[in-house]
Amino acid sequence: MRSRSPELRLLTAAQACNAVGDGTFLVTSALFFTRVLGLSPARVGLCLSVAWGAGFALSAPVGHLADRVGARRTAITLSLATAGALALAATPVAVAGVLPFGLVVTGYGVAQSALGGTRAALLVRLVPASGLVAARARLQVAVNAGLGAGAALGGLALLMGTPAAFRTVLCFDAVTFLLAAAVLTRLPRDGRGAPAPAPDGAPATTDRRSVLQDRRYLAVTGLSAVLHLYLPTLSVVLPLYLARRTAAPGWAIALVFVVNTTGVLLLQVPAARAAPDLAGAALALRRAGWLLLGSCLAFAAVAVPASPAGAVAVLVPGAALQVMGEVLLAAGGWQVGFALADARRPGQWQGVFAAAPPLARAAGPLALTALVLTWSGPGWLVLGLLLAAAGQVMGWVALPPGRTSRRGRRRRPRAVPAASG
Repeated sequence: MRSRSPELRLLTAAQACNAVGDGTFLVTSALFFTRVLGLSPARVGLCLSVAWGAGFALSAPVGHLADRVGARRTAITLSLATAGALALAATPVAVAGVLPFGLVVTGYGVAQSALGGTRAALLVRLVPASGLVAARARLQVAVNAGLGAGAALGGLALLMGTPAAFRTVLCFDAVTFLLAAAVLTRLPRDGRGAPAPAPDGAPATTDRRSVLQDRRYLAVTGLSAVLHLYLPTLSVVLPLYLARRTAAPGWAIALVFVVNTTGVLLLQVPAARAAPDLAGAALALRRAGWLLLGSCLAFAAVAVPASPAGAVAVLVPGAALQVMGEVLLAAGGWQVGFALADARRPGQWQGVFAAAPPLARAAGPLALTALVLTWSGPGWLVLGLLLAAAGQVMGWVALPPGRTSRRGRRRRPRAVPAASG
């Protein structure tokens, strides 16, 4: 099966390598920016929002470039650019002040955002349409395993707590991107290749000249960004909420990440089987919205117990609901992103769809922190209802009522011949 081809193994190795570096960066970056560089949390948040916003804005142009010069060459270039931005961030002179820091982190955000879409375009070129979602699920498992290993390494830097330790993490992350670029050079030189056939239920191509004219695709991308608000919720909002509003112990957030990483490793590949076509994807997205609503209600309830043990007893089921919603969202989103895209120009379409998580990371921290930390329980309810509604609407846009995928029509028996005239 092509989904287990040597080319896919190379792509998996490159992404797993990056994930180890990203894991070290994720657990140390906030403290590096504030303690070592001396920036205020508000300025760091503003710079990150600008960075990820720029990444979203440039996703279509970079995707167009990938379609013209090849996804392989573009992915290598973006990996080198990311490594360069990380190396600059580790240099005291290069990030001395808000403006230099903002420029460096914007370069990092743009390169990282575009790299996600370019890798998805590479996947479309390397894997048959019928195996795209399953292959993407295996990639996600490898990435999460790498993130977990990287987070453990980053924990060593946190224990040391010295500026040199934090800068070593940035250099290590840069090296992982250099290694990933070296791995990608082993892929076939013709990064563009022949277009893959469309998945079941989707046209092979669209009549749009640009992804920015494909209203349906832009709609599902925007709804995907709303659903991916769980990312800043997990990494920014929940830690602050647990520390300020609940009796949960300090290590509780680490427990949440353990539950999340373990859940993705165990559930992502099976969850991918729930979205074999657009009908399955629509159902998975609706279920993901309800599960994310349930997790928000559980997180709101963590503030009720007055003891640390009671808070943890409520927190763990909430984390479990969250990861179940996450894996279903991933499976349904991948199917929709692949099925509704123009197979002739995967760089543009996959670049835009892959920009949904960076868009959520850009808009989420400021808005959700104010919502949850100000309103607490009602704030969690509003967030949960928003996620549930986005899941229902995205499922409807992906497959409107009364429309079935091609596979669904083949399975439906015909009772009587259609009447003529």
